[in-house]
Amino acid sequence: MSRRLPARPSLEHLRKQARELLEELRRKDSALRLSDAQHALAREYGFASWPKLKAHVDLQAVEQTSRTRPLAGQWRANLAKSKRHPANEFQTATIVFEVRGDDIRITDVVIDASGREKRHINVIRADGVEHASEPGDGYSLLAKWRDLQTLETVGKKDGQLVGAAPTKSLLTVRR
Repeated sequence: MSRRLPARPSLEHLRKQARELLEELRRKDSALRLSDAQHALAREYGFASWPKLKAHVDLQAVEQTSRTRPLAGQWRANLAKSKRHPANEFQTATIVFEVRGDDIRITDVVIDASGREKRHINVIRADGVEHASEPGDGYSLLAKWRDLQTLETVGKKDGQLVGAAPTKSLLTVRR
């Protein structure tokens, strides 16, 4: 039997299908495991394995997010156009925005002037509510979507404004 994935497949729905298939398969062989059912389901959809099916579904979700939230994607600093601070003469800078609803994971990777890689990961929630940072550090961040392309942020330290800016997607996502 051959199956076709829907235009916007859900990994949760596929997991449910695999559990249902496992029940069916166990009627013939009680020793089968969930991984066996996942593999069989992946094959029915035309994939060599469950991890390949999962990767395909994950990629489609990222591509869909990139279309609806253009901020999502990987961005590289253009050194010819970047005005770097004298204390931060980095060689390269890359930032990746992963957007899932109101949850935004920001990973920045910078190669500093000496060639060392520095990586930071920040997770913010763009729900219009002020969220405290690390306990006891006094920082908080309020983030909200102004529109599909603009994320507005307000940062505070001990209740005092330290920065506010709209971040608008103006560039093409680099894949």
